[in-house]
Amino acid sequence: MPVLRKGKKEEANILDIDASMQGNLVFKDPVTLRIQGKFEGKLETKGILIIGENAEVKAEIVSEEMVIAGKVNGMLIATQELRIIPPAKVKAEIKTPLLHIERGAIFNGVCQMPLETVNSKSVLSLEEMANYLSVDIASLTSWAEQGKIPAFKERDVWKFEKAKVDEWIASGKLS
Repeated sequence: MPVLRKGKKEEANILDIDASMQGNLVFKDPVTLRIQGKFEGKLETKGILIIGENAEVKAEIVSEEMVIAGKVNGMLIATQELRIIPPAKVKAEIKTPLLHIERGAIFNGVCQMPLETVNSKSVLSLEEMANYLSVDIASLTSWAEQGKIPAFKERDVWKFEKAKVDEWIASGKLS
């Protein structure tokens, strides 16, 4: 199954998995990983993950790019792009800045498409910012509503640009 990438050469490191596997896998170097069999667990990879037509996957997955043609159930984080192609059947929570679902592929679940890439973390959610500042969510919400902290709403949800909040802290406006 070819992956077309404009202006990029296909990764030289290709790993095909055509077996049943269970566990946690982490690939620290960029690789093109193809899963043709069954996989259950957690998977983190740099580069491209291809889940073939006959694959059955139940996993939490983090990858830069994903192409899914098989059956997938789980949590999928693609920091650059996720493509679902026929005959894929995907039941998942997805986080990616770019999602393609081709006609004939099936997707059931939810998708969050952040303005920034998922890995960049330059834009934080209410919960992430509350943890970052070590304050309770109610106080942070109140500050955002009153304009006391740099924040913006995206689909009725408060978001915070980390760099602007860091500047706000440095200016001494934090009470």
